[in-house]
Amino acid sequence: MGRSSDVPALRRGLAVLRLLATKAGPVTATAAARELGLPRSTTYHLLSELADAGFVTHLPEERRYGLGLAAFELGSAYLRHDPLERLAKPVLRRLIGRTGQTAHLGVLHGRETLYLIREQPANPYLTVTDVGVRLPAQLPASGRAMLAHLPAAQVRALFPSRDSFVDRTGRGPANLPQLRRVLAEERRRGWAVEDGHVTPGFASVAAPVLDHTGRPVAAISTTFPHRCDPECSETWPDLARHTRGAAAELSARIGGPATA
Repeated sequence: MGRSSDVPALRRGLAVLRLLATKAGPVTATAAARELGLPRSTTYHLLSELADAGFVTHLPEERRYGLGLAAFELGSAYLRHDPLERLAKPVLRRLIGRTGQTAHLGVLHGRETLYLIREQPANPYLTVTDVGVRLPAQLPASGRAMLAHLPAAQVRALFPSRDSFVDRTGRGPANLPQLRRVLAEERRRGWAVEDGHVTPGFASVAAPVLDHTGRPVAAISTTFPHRCDPECSETWPDLARHTRGAAAELSARIGGPATA
């Protein structure tokens, strides 16, 4: 059994790693100490120990620190064990138990949504959104649920021109200004909606799964048969409530905010 006095040092070391993981590039020890509220001497000691273990890389010419190879290897091992899918499966099964509709887990892959899991009710219906399918992220609700929580500059980088927008059914955002308006509305509402954007006769609602920094790592969606009327303005708040609850549950399971 380790000494209890080692626990605060471990927590501080993990806090340093979390901080570095949220930054776009290496940071100075002074900046890390300021953000974490730690003495500068303590921060230097933690960074030195983490660098010796390979979890932090010191860039002496820049006087900055970034994540090291050991942190990358740890993250790669995490991905190899498919933890997100394992944690999500029971959440999706409980969701379809409440809604009776098909549930999906999707992630962003560039400007596409990649579907990792599809859980179906007892009487399933055929949808294009099967496991391994990729769709243009601006069309499905799951894609937009994630895009709505990305920085505006990142969305612009993903969709730099009109040629970046793929059309499937004649519905959905066709350029960046339209996409920005839709994302702003869905971010304000709290969930994304698509009605016939992917497949005529089907609609879906989706909510993002957020990590501890508030960034979207995935989205949970509920898909169901629906024929869009000329207005196509329904938002299905009851289905969205269950879907948001499932997304919040999965967020909490991966260390993110446990709020719907």
